[in-house]
Amino acid sequence: MNRLCSSRFERAARKLGWTRIAGIDEAGRGALFGPVVAAAVILNPKRRIVGLDDSKKLTPERRAGLRERICEHALAWAVAEIDAQRIDAWNIYQASRQAMAAALERLSIPPDYLLIDAMQLDVLIEQKSLIKGDARSVSIAAASILAKTHRDARMEEWDAVYPQYGLARHKGYATPDHLEALRLHGPTPLHRYSFAPVRDSGCWAAGATQTPLPIF
Repeated sequence: MNRLCSSRFERAARKLGWTRIAGIDEAGRGALFGPVVAAAVILNPKRRIVGLDDSKKLTPERRAGLRERICEHALAWAVAEIDAQRIDAWNIYQASRQAMAAALERLSIPPDYLLIDAMQLDVLIEQKSLIKGDARSVSIAAASILAKTHRDARMEEWDAVYPQYGLARHKGYATPDHLEALRLHGPTPLHRYSFAPVRDSGCWAAGATQTPLPIF
């Protein structure tokens, strides 16, 4: 199967009569800390952006440059986030869907067709779910870049509040140094307590100073 990132899915949708095609993706689904972030982007077919691809394949510098071009050239774009407490209350799958739906609602131009990375949304809009869509569709790739850069910026902000966790380095994911920080310091109020590495970190027996948030 051809998985190169291109506009073939967008072209196929336009041939069927759709004109306002939004790509949707999320970032931070597997992290232990902070929100899951989703973005929705309607690219301008007359303003091609070279280099769009799965955000995980790009360097931070490349992502930052592409973010600027997406925000400048896209017909519409929006970002939304769902915080850790709601992730714990709903589960990460539902939280990711809610973040995507919220980003979709914030678009200044209502789309008539959706390309979504491995997800289906409960909306009355024609949609296509693509496995590894961020590496196959330029619209989903653009959304993945906006979601990733937004979330990374949030981790930089929270790193200044909780410097002992190294959030600017690992962006809240389960790296060895993050797990060690959890063991030594316990979770913050922004950690996801429903995730096993946080729940089972053993920090409570070690006398952690933070109080866990309730899981509803």
